[in-house]
Amino acid sequence: MTPEKMHGGRRGRGRPQSFDRTQALCAAMRLFWDRGYDGTSFDDLIAAMGISASSFYNAFGSKEALYHEAIDTYMSVAGAWFFAILNEDADTRTVFQDLTTAAASEFTRDDLPAGCMISVAATQCSPAQTRLRDLLASHRTRSEDAMADRLRKGVETGDLPAGTDIGALAAFYGSLLRGMAVQARDGASRERLLEIARIGMQAWPAGQARSV
Repeated sequence: MTPEKMHGGRRGRGRPQSFDRTQALCAAMRLFWDRGYDGTSFDDLIAAMGISASSFYNAFGSKEALYHEAIDTYMSVAGAWFFAILNEDADTRTVFQDLTTAAASEFTRDDLPAGCMISVAATQCSPAQTRLRDLLASHRTRSEDAMADRLRKGVETGDLPAGTDIGALAAFYGSLLRGMAVQARDGASRERLLEIARIGMQAWPAGQARSV
């Protein structure tokens, strides 16, 4: 079996890389997204990326280092919609309605694996992969913190009550999105996820203006 790691990111003295690094990273991202870290072998990676073992080690150093880059690629490419919607110039309820409905579409795209690469990744892993578990947990926390910041802005602008429990509401919608991601992985249709999103918006604090 081909080894999955090498020490210290050592680089060979061969010819300069002749592959498209961005394209190779996107291929690795898709594979990790679809199969998870432990479910993706080294041989699967180099086949999907279209590179040799030596090119892999020269360019990425190790499977774990590649995974970190794949997560960054996901956040900047496939996951960019999340933060873009949170920055919309709209009332807070509209932003969260857009967020949940967009999730239904993004989690069921035909051209990408179902669900969200971050939502359920590395929630269960071997003790040797604790670093990856912590990495993914930090990304999930970052997303929830971003939602909390947007809710806090809603309180400041007056479209959420001053007594809103920001932490609990952010946690609720974070849980809703992660649950929708799991549903998508299990084969739920876009229409089903849109219905879940609609019901989820019924938890919005009472008395606030609702979008048409």
